Amino acid sequence: MGDAAQFDPEPDGRRGMTSVPQIKGSCPGALRPMMSGDGLVVRVRPFGGRLRRAQADGIATLAAAHGNGRIDLSSRGNVQIRGVTEQSHGPLIEGLRRMGLIDPSAEVESRRNILVTPFWQTGEETEAFAASLCEALTSQDAPALPAKFGFAVDTGRAPVLQTASADIRLERDAGGGLILCADGAQTGKPVTTETIIPEAMALAQWFMNTRADDKRMAGLLASGAALPDEFFVPRQGQSYVPAPGRSPLGALVGLAFGQMSVETLASIAKHGGLRMTPWRMLLVENARELHWGGRVDHRPCRSALARDRLHRRAALSARTCRDPRSGANTCPLSGRGSAFACFGLCQGLRASQACPPDRHRNTGRSVADPRRARG
Repeated sequence: MGDAAQFDPEPDGRRGMTSVPQIKGSCPGALRPMMSGDGLVVRVRPFGGRLRRAQADGIATLAAAHGNGRIDLSSRGNVQIRGVTEQSHGPLIEGLRRMGLIDPSAEVESRRNILVTPFWQTGEETEAFAASLCEALTSQDAPALPAKFGFAVDTGRAPVLQTASADIRLERDAGGGLILCADGAQTGKPVTTETIIPEAMALAQWFMNTRADDKRMAGLLASGAALPDEFFVPRQGQSYVPAPGRSPLGALVGLAFGQMSVETLASIAKHGGLRMTPWRMLLVENARELHWGGRVDHRPCRSALARDRLHRRAALSARTCRDPRSGANTCPLSGRGSAFACFGLCQGLRASQACPPDRHRNTGRSVADPRRARG
């Protein structure tokens, strides 16, 4: 059944909420959740960066039964179930395990930080690379990497994940050849389909052998550490700018600050499998028109920038860690000072600073806006 859940206790040994703000130094997981202002945050890391329709619907059902009905999308392409209690955590994990969403142990889970480009075709190398990297990171001889250390499988024709957090990147050069890249370096190492995963693990071990107190690759390189001579192939720069709308593989659905209700997730899941992104968006496979039933909160498919009252409120709520609808505090780090500072920032936003209307075909809306789905 794997390891028992490990809760992050408070500094004085207590579990639960505290009135003293504490900055957390590691990312939560499913087996090692983190206490927040609204209960435990349980982070689900979808294997291969994808959820089947049944898995997404199952997460919505479990979050409603064992959490507070609120779900977040993280900047690492994960799903966070909020408002879980210590009593409900066990049944939640059991339900996730039955859907194949739980790692064998908390240690394996903490190493499996993998971002996958959502723009892959079934049977392509990207899908195989993600599966092989996952297998390598779950092996007993995998290096014990820092909690936030991550990998990006970005092996499409052009990179799309360079602005997302990752330390070791699998990319292609301008000629289409595979290269292995260390975050913070401008060049990569040429690799093949057969060597790319072993070389990625070797680079991870090099990081562990070379670092002192550094926990991220870019910091290690910035401190003066030199990569081996084999890293000489120039990397491509990223030109892709994420935006909600249609893609050849389906619809990119944006959620303001990555927040949604279980009803929203269940509605989205009806349209197809979900591919995770680090942009607070979901790629709904093969979806062309999205028809929404029931209440849809946070106006999915809209830009996450503060463009109107709802999004100004959401922006303020995100900074102060409060639920935009209920106003409930969801994080011990919020405070009056940050609230007023963010309110001033949101009030000062000009129309020109919002998402350009022409990005949404001169309509001011995403092409996947549910109110335009039938148009």
